[in-house]
Amino acid sequence: MYFANRTDAGQQLADRLKDYAGRSDVLVLGLPRGGIPVAYEVATGLKAPLDVFLVRKLGVPGHPELAMGAIAEGGIEVLSRDLIRDLGVPAALVEQTAVRERLELERRDVLYRSGRSAAPIRARVVILVDDGLATGSTMQAAVLALRQREPARVIVAVPVGASDSCALVRRIADDVVCLSMPDPFRAVGLWYEEFTQTTDEEVSRLLAQATPTGGGLPAGGEEGVLQKLE
Repeated sequence: MYFANRTDAGQQLADRLKDYAGRSDVLVLGLPRGGIPVAYEVATGLKAPLDVFLVRKLGVPGHPELAMGAIAEGGIEVLSRDLIRDLGVPAALVEQTAVRERLELERRDVLYRSGRSAAPIRARVVILVDDGLATGSTMQAAVLALRQREPARVIVAVPVGASDSCALVRRIADDVVCLSMPDPFRAVGLWYEEFTQTTDEEVSRLLAQATPTGGGLPAGGEEGVLQKLE
């Protein structure tokens, strides 16, 4: 299955998720940046509020496209320890990469929300959306971070993903909705006719014009929890 672009992918994903349409307990969260245009279409189709959930891949030094882990809101860190060991990446370099990406998370929080507080998550059905699942490390970090905020359910929804990664995420999410799991998978962008980079400006615009999230969490109301997977 090929998608014309992220808009098309989001509309098809919304159709698959139509059982959640019109429910007051549903919240759609998009992973930046590429997941936001997809999540916007899902939220629009379901008539649900939309917010961003901040997560960053930890790229291998010198090979940033290769993920050795990920970090997410709430202090969650997921590390691919086997990969780090096999590549001989020093622990100090892993931590240096994580510190740099945490600073980027903070920058994006200020930029994307423009002073808006994060959407309340507790007791809500959260649909967590990205434009695809490759290694799955960023999505793992996002799911683990969300669990700290006690949602009723966490549903991971992507247009396309590697079958192994979808299976891995399914272990920690309540459900995984993936429209296509091609084999061989290779890369997310190969399954889109148009896969241009999503800009910060586009993310901010879509979040600003989406359905309001229905309130926010009090400042400092949740403490971060550091959790590492073996």
